[in-house]
Amino acid sequence: MNSTSNTHSGKRNRNTALVLLVFTIGMFGFGFALWPLYNLFCEITGIGGRGVQIEQAAPNQTVVSNRTVKIRFDATVNSGLPWDFEPVEGVKSVQLGEITETSYLAFNSADKPITGHAIFNVVPPEASLYFVKTECFCFTEQLLENGETREMPVLFYVKPDLPDHISEITLSYTFFRDTGNDQQLAVAETE
Repeated sequence: MNSTSNTHSGKRNRNTALVLLVFTIGMFGFGFALWPLYNLFCEITGIGGRGVQIEQAAPNQTVVSNRTVKIRFDATVNSGLPWDFEPVEGVKSVQLGEITETSYLAFNSADKPITGHAIFNVVPPEASLYFVKTECFCFTEQLLENGETREMPVLFYVKPDLPDHISEITLSYTFFRDTGNDQQLAVAETE
């Protein structure tokens, strides 16, 4: 009876180990799939500004409409970044199709240079399909020296075929600390 019980227990242990191994491999694979799935989700919904179109140069023949839309500007800073960050203007009315400029101010209150990177979001998400940026500080990392204040411009336009039910758009930025660049700066300072 003892050997039968040991055999049954051994089979149960092997089955449990096999289930745990399959579960672990599945979770590992799911972890790798998360980034592409997240990107696809953001592309579809416009979250994180991924639906926003970016043009390297001003459009050649953008038609300016008589219709205007109200743009609200929002700014936040992740808790890991000791910066003050705010829009120069809170709200602006713009004509559809007209290239518009606005600016944000960033101030590094730390006692050392810090690099940050901004991500943007457009609300409502449907508007991100019509919101085109031609120049933005969010395209590259921003290095601010200790105590430095910088004005950062954004050039954009809203396509004239924006659906009529959208009368207000929010352009929101969040700055995050770029810890990889902070480490490179620390190494450069010691050399």
